[in-house]
Formats: sequence, C-alpha cells, structure tokens
Amino acid sequence: MERDLYPEERRQQIAVLVRQNGRGDVTELAGRFEVTPETIRRDLTDLEQRDVLRRVHGGAIPIERFRAEPAVDEKATSMAREKRRIASAALSFVPQRGTTVLDAGTTTLALAQIFPNRELTVFTNASSVGLELAARGNLQLYVIGGRVRGRTLAHVDEWALRQLADLRLDVAFVGTNGLTAERGLSTPDPAEAAVKAAICRAAQQVVVLADHTKVGEEDAVRFASIEDVDVLVTDDGLLPVHREALEEAGVEVVLA
Repeated sequence: MERDLYPEERRQQIAVLVRQNGRGDVTELAGRFEVTPETIRRDLTDLEQRDVLRRVHGGAIPIERFRAEPAVDEKATSMAREKRRIASAALSFVPQRGTTVLDAGTTTLALAQIFPNRELTVFTNASSVGLELAARGNLQLYVIGGRVRGRTLAHVDEWALRQLADLRLDVAFVGTNGLTAERGLSTPDPAEAAVKAAICRAAQQVVVLADHTKVGEEDAVRFASIEDVDVLVTDDGLLPVHREALEEAGVEVVLA
C-alpha cells in the first residue's frame, strides 16, 4: 500500500509503474495508493497531458508504444542543454592516459566536442564523433568501420563486431535509449544493440551518458544488464525513485 503521498509524488510513482509493467489499471492503482478511481483517472489525465503516458479504456499504457525512434537531427536538439552538462560532468571519467571508446550518439558527441587533447588512444563507431576528435593532435584516433545505420549514424554489423572483439579498453562512454535497474540498457535496433554490447564487454569501466528521460524507459533489445554499468552520468531531472533503484543496484549516479 502507498498512502500519505502528495499528488505529484503519487503521479511520479504511477508513471514508473506504467513504464515498468507496460500498463496501469485504474482499479489496481486506486487500491495500491488507497485513493478513489476518479483520483487515479485525474492523475492519468495529468500524466497524459505531460506526454508521459497514453490513456486507454480502464487505465493507461506507456507513451513509448506510440513513438518511433527519432532521427539523429531530432535527437541532437532534444535536451541539448542537459546533454552539454552531462558531457561536462563526464570529463572527470576520461583517463589521463590509456584507452577509451565513445559510442555513437548525440550525448557522446557532446562529450567529443569538449574532449581533452592529451595522449590517449580513442576508438569510436561513429564518423561524427571521429570527425570531432580528428583535429586533436595528441589523440591516437581509430574509427571502427561497418555499415552506417542512417537513423543514428552508428557503424554496425559484422565489420564493427570483429574489430571490437579484439579490443580491451579502460573506459567506455555509452549511450542508450532506455535504462532501468531491472532490465539494464536497451535500444530499438538489434544491429546497434549488438555493437553496444560489444563495446560494454570490451571496457573495464562502463560510463553511461543519458539524460533523465531515458531512465525508467525500456526499448526492444537489451544490450547490457545493470550489473555491467559502473556509472550513470545524467541531469538533475532524474526522479529520486530511479536514482535510489540504480544506486541500490551498485551504479554510481552523477547528476550534472
């Protein structure tokens, strides 16, 4: 039972439950929170107006069921300020020397734009990240090849996987479409998921860069469990309930 909550606290917990369970039933939620069904309906209406979920007969389902994966140009403008803050906070995890890999993605690209010019060996599976880093003369840069996935500009498939299989790196900076304590990291495309999984396997430390809208979300293909994640760098919009769950799972959470 969940009682004595402020309306906003209750709505946050309802949003989490709907995302985790894939649905939310009005009667079940009313019993859980010890409020009337009409109160739950008002909560669901409020959350739908905020584009958090979609009302259906008798309850609600996650809004993500109605969204296609955005293209890279759309991603670049979404949460842009938060991504820049995340990138700045992630700089503390860049090693002084050694090896690192930057995954494809707009938040990792934000990190590349401010990446330090020191004697490091850097790998990436994104030409956009590689172009950003190429002018830094002190870096030894390698761009991992493969088929270019048009929606995200990630290099994927067998060429990329073969190269990653031979690597052992100090730190991986990884992007994700979804992150939960229960399911780990997920993304819509199987080919991109396979490359992300290989990046995580290659690194001794996995640092996930993701704004708060990705946390609590699940996508079609899981590429890493939460046990594979060492650090999450996100923004201060992260819900306390998500932070608590991640920290209990052993993830260091850094708020930018």
